[in-house]
Amino acid sequence: MHFELNDSAEFFLAIGGILLLGMVTDYIGKKTTLPRVTLLLVFGIIIGDQALDLIPVSLVSKFDLVTDMALLVVGFLLGGQFNLIKLRENGRGLIWISAGAAIFTVLAVTIGLFFTPLALPLIFLLGCIASATAPTPIMDVILELKSDSQFSKLLLKIVAIDDVWALILFSIGIAIMSVSHGNGDSIPSLLLASYHLIGALILGIVIGLPAGQFTGRINPGQPMLVEALGLVFVCGGLALWLDVSFLIAVMVMGAVIANTAKHHEYPFHEIENVEWPFMLVFFVLAGASLEFASLKQLTYIGGIYLFCRFVGKYTGAWLGAKISGVDLPTRNWIGLALMPMAGVEIGMALIAANKFPEFRQVLLTLVISATVIFELFGPLLTRYAIKKVEDRQ
Repeated sequence: MHFELNDSAEFFLAIGGILLLGMVTDYIGKKTTLPRVTLLLVFGIIIGDQALDLIPVSLVSKFDLVTDMALLVVGFLLGGQFNLIKLRENGRGLIWISAGAAIFTVLAVTIGLFFTPLALPLIFLLGCIASATAPTPIMDVILELKSDSQFSKLLLKIVAIDDVWALILFSIGIAIMSVSHGNGDSIPSLLLASYHLIGALILGIVIGLPAGQFTGRINPGQPMLVEALGLVFVCGGLALWLDVSFLIAVMVMGAVIANTAKHHEYPFHEIENVEWPFMLVFFVLAGASLEFASLKQLTYIGGIYLFCRFVGKYTGAWLGAKISGVDLPTRNWIGLALMPMAGVEIGMALIAANKFPEFRQVLLTLVISATVIFELFGPLLTRYAIKKVEDRQ
């Protein structure tokens, strides 16, 4: 009997191996101070073509699909955070701080990278990607410290919607970059950019409104995983087919369902249970896509990127806190607590890299490298900020 690995066998063996070894990596991260995302990225680098070269072509060829599926799930869950009642209850401080931290990061990174050889549309896109914050490391720090202070509660509320701003800004950046790569006149280009964004908004509303009314009816008050994934993938597929932003479309759909589905408390909470396997695979594959040669060439640009993201996050959060009138300790330390960076940023970089392959290595090298650094030091800064504020309150 002759045994031979075909593409399907390689694909399933690779996926199974990544999930099992990734689970071990995830466990090590939980039991140590090492960030889980960083460990998964390092694991990806080790088994990638820069080291052991263990990932088969059959899986690498599906990388774009894995990325899109992971981001669709994440985008839907983030959209569900836009609950109007909760936003009103949390006050304007939440909106001002989160929006300020996101917008000023875009401005700081764009201005800082303007003095590098990178193309301007790429610079703006990198700024949009830098605006996101990783909620999981921040939540882990708060749980570890068993902190129940007002500062920690505000911090959790901010990171719950922070990535929503980032994805909105990123979608705008993708639209602008797509226009800049076109050959049409300015007016048709502007119309095209508007179509990408407004079309996604309309699609999300059109699917979200009936979904909010009819989901969760089979088992009253209990939305089903099948319903959630079905709507997410249908919305994403239609968005890609219509050539509108699939991130904006699924976020809007999630927000509409969260605000119209009155017969259940939290739409599709079960989908969170399947989010991590998607994220685990794409973190590993993202690490495998990093090229060391590009990393050496972009060292000083990476330094500017890191510095400007730090300045933008801190300054934007400080200004937002000042405008909203929060207390002085919160104003001084909230920006420092928002430094962790992880999954959504890598996902956005992968989407942009797939859409603009000529910028692939620059995007992935800068974003993955920055993610590793901010994942290592960001939680330490969050911990330090929480303790400083609690000591003064």
